[in-house]
Amino acid sequence: MSGFLAAAAAGILIGRAWATCDVGGSSANSLTLVALFVPLWIVGALCWVLPYGLLGRRFHSGWPIAAGTAATLFFVWLAATWLGMPDDYPAPVCGDNVPGWWPAWIPT
Repeated sequence: MSGFLAAAAAGILIGRAWATCDVGGSSANSLTLVALFVPLWIVGALCWVLPYGLLGRRFHSGWPIAAGTAATLFFVWLAATWLGMPDDYPAPVCGDNVPGWWPAWIPT
């Protein structure tokens, strides 16, 4: 379930960034996001499976949950900045391909 939510969050951020910066067409972007959803879901699920597999056997406290949360947040940030804000695409609307709604304190 958490992998699905991470993939959905990453997909929404990528789609909003593409729509705001006018990257590609809406139908092409929709098909690309549909194709990206399954790999994003798999990686998002691994963000929880690996910490529980590695740390869950040794630590029964909050370490596996903290590691899974940190890995999921890092994954969503990486997917949104790497895929949602491509440097090689000339976005005429957004400066440096960063949408105006993206918080300045989060690096891109």
